[in-house]
Amino acid sequence: MPRWKALPDELDPQVKEFATQLRRLVDRSGLSVAALSDRTGYSKTSWERYLGGRLLAPKGAIVALAEVTGANPVHLTTMWELAERAWSRSEQRHDMTMEAIRISQARAALGEFGGPPVPSTSTTTAGGKAPRRAGSAVATPGIAGPAGVSPTIPPQPTAPDANRREGTGSRGPAAPGVPGAPGGGRRRLTMFLAGVVGVAVVVAAVFFLTDHGGDGKKNRSGATSSAPSTSAGTDLPAGVKCAGTGCTGKDAEAMGCSGDLVTTARTATVGATTLEVRYSSTCGAAWGRITGAARGDSVRVTAGTTTETGDITAVGDTIAYTPMVAVRDAAQAKACATLASGRTGCTS
Repeated sequence: MPRWKALPDELDPQVKEFATQLRRLVDRSGLSVAALSDRTGYSKTSWERYLGGRLLAPKGAIVALAEVTGANPVHLTTMWELAERAWSRSEQRHDMTMEAIRISQARAALGEFGGPPVPSTSTTTAGGKAPRRAGSAVATPGIAGPAGVSPTIPPQPTAPDANRREGTGSRGPAAPGVPGAPGGGRRRLTMFLAGVVGVAVVVAAVFFLTDHGGDGKKNRSGATSSAPSTSAGTDLPAGVKCAGTGCTGKDAEAMGCSGDLVTTARTATVGATTLEVRYSSTCGAAWGRITGAARGDSVRVTAGTTTETGDITAVGDTIAYTPMVAVRDAAQAKACATLASGRTGCTS
């Protein structure tokens, strides 16, 4: 079974060539996508999208790939710039197509509605001419339909009619004994009341945030625990699935805590193996990692009374990391490595 799936047919040829070149570099390096993620600092999910042609890799990821695989970064970034231009052109074409579709749908929807027939308000004088009335609507040409079907374009109001509807300008002569149309006054009153209600809502919101919100902060100040609360998960970025104690014992990659959200807080060398404390402030968790290791080597991370371990069991693997432990800062975590040779070491 081939390692890579076929690239999407709709990809621009320049982007397809770039994605194919990235795949060749990864194949030559012998790295898995997970190992590539650990070495470059970009998540496994992101690399799957980059190599699958579903997303154009950022320039930083390309530079990191060049460093890991030993490729010439100048040549690789030049190809990336060409692919980036082609990707932008494809997005513009897609946006124009979607806009044309929306316009067509809007026109079709509006075409389903026709204006009501205009009632005749004029009477024929003895001379056979219909007298004009101030403020009356003047019929404009429309699209005629079958008998009994109203035109698709309704008559347009004249300037006096428009003024009357907006409650401004000339109202035209009123019929004897009938007061002027009160539509404008009601409209202004409605707008005024809506403004008053809006101001009241804003004032209430400001009062709640500045008064009750402050009390909430005071009440919470004395109730902090030794580990971050999982309630912080409501404000987590997209893709992050845990925070604080909710991350303890879970895989950093699966929970979305690695990639751009992780830093190396501490490091040590045990023989030829590099030992690290990896820390994500977003997730409020840390874990241990060893690289350049061999089968039988293990790593553990400790924070307070909580300890998590990881080891290398497969031949050819050189990287292992532990599940996460909840911490408030990286200084609370300590990582230790035990090599198959019996040699041990810890971060300071």
